[in-house]
Amino acid sequence: MDDSGNGWTEDVLGAGFEARTLRLPGGAEATLVRYTPEDGPAVGRPPVLYVHGYTDYFFQRNLAEAVAARGYPFYAIDLRAHGRSIDAWTTAGGAPNMVNDLRLYEQDLDAAADVIAADGHAGLVLLGHSTGGLIVSLYANVRPDRVTALVLNSPWFDLRGTWSDRTLLTQAVYVLGRIAPRTVVNKKPSEDYGRALHQATSGEWDYDLRWKPHGGFPAHAGWSAAIRRGHRQVGRGLAVRCPVLVCTSDKTGPDGGEAAVMLSTDAVLDVAHMHARAQKLGAAVDLAVIEGGAHDLVLSPKPAREKYLATVLDWLDATV
Repeated sequence: MDDSGNGWTEDVLGAGFEARTLRLPGGAEATLVRYTPEDGPAVGRPPVLYVHGYTDYFFQRNLAEAVAARGYPFYAIDLRAHGRSIDAWTTAGGAPNMVNDLRLYEQDLDAAADVIAADGHAGLVLLGHSTGGLIVSLYANVRPDRVTALVLNSPWFDLRGTWSDRTLLTQAVYVLGRIAPRTVVNKKPSEDYGRALHQATSGEWDYDLRWKPHGGFPAHAGWSAAIRRGHRQVGRGLAVRCPVLVCTSDKTGPDGGEAAVMLSTDAVLDVAHMHARAQKLGAAVDLAVIEGGAHDLVLSPKPAREKYLATVLDWLDATV
């Protein structure tokens, strides 16, 4: 990876993928990845920038290949404190995946958008998964001139659980977020979803368990409070001007269980919350339900992932 922040070098994904460091205010770093297929980069259509979720980073080659094959230049970002960017953050004393304010990610996405524009591309499609779906929704709301379209893959718009559980937890993290932001507030989650995905435990996908451990990273009070403030913004309604596509599984699953269940339902978030809040994003929102889809729809078994990719790309063809 380039330490100067001024150029592209070969990415950890190997041939066809390049990465560059994005220097951010305050000494933070993010990492931008681009995919250039053997027959050359796609041109003429707006670029797609993928934004990952929590305890996550970009490794989905199949997504990059499908997007580029349809003629859209493909980029992905590892946000500050995540994946390729995690070492710089933790060396400086930060906790993995930890920020106290989601607005900081505006810096990450602004920097990525500037580099993509400098590559000669016009417009920008943001494709966000889970927490990334929340982040890009908030970004599109405050940067309407930078975003051509928004695609959300199982966006995180609310906590799982009963209304009373969500309310009590929110009140607690707001208080702790002010006085003790490093307090760990989550119980250890089930590892079943991660084990169902990863090749080492009979899944289909190969990724770095240092950057995406099965049990996730600890959630701190400051981060949790920032997430709940973001949820509250969506719940009150945004004014996203660009067209939006929200994609979800057809079922909410349990947070632990057999691999077949983990991979055919959303075992992480509540699908009903996504559906309820999708129409609060803006005036032009489409909803697509992918039968048998996993939480990360692009990592679903066939044919659900193929249906998801076709749905997204057909929508982009018709919309942008």
